[in-house]
Amino acid sequence: MTTTIPTPTTIDIPNLSLPSFLLQRVELYGDRTALVDVAGGDGYTYRQLASMVRRLAAGLYARGFRKGDVLAMLAPNVPEFPIVVLAASLAGGTVVVLNPIDTPDDVVGHLTEAGAKLLVTVPSEVPKATALTARTKVEEIVVMGEADGATPLSELLSDDPLPEVAIDPAQDVAALLHSSGSTGRPKGVMLTHRNIVATVLQTRTVAPLGADEKVLAMPPFHHAFGLIMVMSASLLQGATIVTMPRFDPEGYVIAIHEHRITRLYIVPTLAVLLARSPLPDRYDLSSVRSIVSGGAALDPEIARLCRERLGCHIAQGYGLTEAMTSFMQLEEPLVPASVGRTAPNVECRIVDVTTGAELGAHQRGEILIRGPHVMKGYLNAAEVTSKVLRPDGFLHTGDLGYLDDDGELFLVDRIKELIKYKGQQVSPVELEAVLMTHPKVADAAVIGVPDEEASEIPKAFVVAKEPTTEQELMAFVAERVAPYKKIRQIEFIEQIPRTPVGKIERRRLKERAFSS
Repeated sequence: MTTTIPTPTTIDIPNLSLPSFLLQRVELYGDRTALVDVAGGDGYTYRQLASMVRRLAAGLYARGFRKGDVLAMLAPNVPEFPIVVLAASLAGGTVVVLNPIDTPDDVVGHLTEAGAKLLVTVPSEVPKATALTARTKVEEIVVMGEADGATPLSELLSDDPLPEVAIDPAQDVAALLHSSGSTGRPKGVMLTHRNIVATVLQTRTVAPLGADEKVLAMPPFHHAFGLIMVMSASLLQGATIVTMPRFDPEGYVIAIHEHRITRLYIVPTLAVLLARSPLPDRYDLSSVRSIVSGGAALDPEIARLCRERLGCHIAQGYGLTEAMTSFMQLEEPLVPASVGRTAPNVECRIVDVTTGAELGAHQRGEILIRGPHVMKGYLNAAEVTSKVLRPDGFLHTGDLGYLDDDGELFLVDRIKELIKYKGQQVSPVELEAVLMTHPKVADAAVIGVPDEEASEIPKAFVVAKEPTTEQELMAFVAERVAPYKKIRQIEFIEQIPRTPVGKIERRRLKERAFSS
């Protein structure tokens, strides 16, 4: 018996471009604050937001920015970020969002591959942007503020009407993001207007915001989690977005306290902070109504501690850059360790990794996803796209998991990250979870390293809370797992490298292991 879980509900996806879709709602919110920086300042009301988007789109058009042109964003989360994204889209362009902490070579590669014409950044990044764009075809650097060597964003604003730009929501690419690259070179993920509109509506359905909510925008806007779930879905629902350009633990907690934040979007590392750090006890966090966790699997015990400590609802979901908001925990009581059920308009199948045959409930296999939110494909990579995006529309996620009888999805691991020990498959995530239960362990990551006899053996990288030994930790794990799953090596490390959304960067750990 195969298990194909149907969509629980169906929602209509309007045939609109992303800016048209959002701006028609924005008009309703008038003088409500839309965007404000965590440090304060005037920010922008929804009425000002709509006006700025239209004026900037007209200004971009006047400077020769046309349909199909690419504008690059190299910036942290600031109030102007959504304005630039929507304006470029309204003018018919594509926005490529870049990670400011990527290496110069990576940024140059992304700019070149995308064919970016303009680069928009913040004053502190202008020197870096100038050096980078000299190696690309970027024609102009625009700065949100003022800085030598860059055109102020304010100079692009125009009161002339924007000529009508014909956009095909199903085909035209609104945003170009990059996959995490944890298992290989990052690839440009093409998301159409329809892809993003669908994801925004799915988010509103599975994680709705109430009236007068305040959202702390900590997840970076250069990631799908931040760009779509946090930024776009919040604007659709009239929330106030408080942007936080950089993270520090106390500053994060202070922001919740001072701005009376009601909704948090977090990654598991932030959940640990909220659950175990002494910081939350020093401030009033009673305004928080709900927390949505994404980016990586959330430990059920950490979720419980967050829920009890803050007295709020906390749920997690599952998605990826190529298909955001695919699953979400919806109803109480939440099933521990599950990432929920399918979001609206989403279909899921579990298939055998080797044969591709569909599997039944509780059988582990690769997770396949289909829906209007699934990417158009990878940029300039038709062959790679054909390997992950099937002709029937199902996306190979590369994730291993299973569905229970009620359609709840449980993640096991990334298929490519499974450790092959003497023919047995060992999950790094399972071993990390065991290590994290040790009272002396603050953080942990596990990878496979080559071994002549076993093919691969599990090696752990551990951040210790207090003094411990390799022998103590290996014995602790050995008592709790099958013999073939035992950790064979441990290296103590000051910090586990993670992506901005909390995923372990195993590639960097492998490089460290191989170079030692």
